[in-house]
Amino acid sequence: MTTDIAITRASATEPEAQALIKRHLAQMAAQSPAESCHALDDSGLDAADVAFFLLRRDGRAIAMGALKSLRDGGCELKSMHTLAEARGSGAGRQMLEFLLDRARSDGASAVYLETGSTEDFTPAKRLYESYGFVECPPFGDYSKDPWSLFMRLDLRAAA
Repeated sequence: MTTDIAITRASATEPEAQALIKRHLAQMAAQSPAESCHALDDSGLDAADVAFFLLRRDGRAIAMGALKSLRDGGCELKSMHTLAEARGSGAGRQMLEFLLDRARSDGASAVYLETGSTEDFTPAKRLYESYGFVECPPFGDYSKDPWSLFMRLDLRAAA
C-alpha cells in the first residue's frame, strides 16, 4: 500500500489548520502555565515573518510546523505538532526534516526553538537532539523560565 505524503505551505485559517492549531493550543495549555505557553495562534502563524506548513498523509492533515524569521539571520521552529493518533508514524520527523531543509535553503544561519522542560516534552527534546540541537540560553524575546527549554542548531556547523 502506497502512502501519499505532501508538505505544503498553508494558511492558518484553513479548516484543517484550525483543527490542528486548536488541538496544539489545548495540549500546550494543559501542560504549561499560561505565562509559559509560547505557542502561536492562527493570527501568529499567518504573520508576515512566519512560514506555516501542513503535512498531509493520504490527503488528511496530520502534522504542522512553522519557521519564524529572527533578526539575527536565524529562524525559530514554531508550532510543531502531530496528531496524537499519528504519533510514532514518522510525521513529526518528516516535518522537522522539511523545515530544516527549508531553513537551509532560505540561508538561515541557525534554527532555534523553545519547548517545554517537563517530562511531557521528553519525546520532543529527544527528537530535536537526534538532529543535533543543543540546549542554549533564551533567545529573541524569551526570558529564562523554568517551564521552558531553549535549543539551537547551528546550520553552518551541521552542513
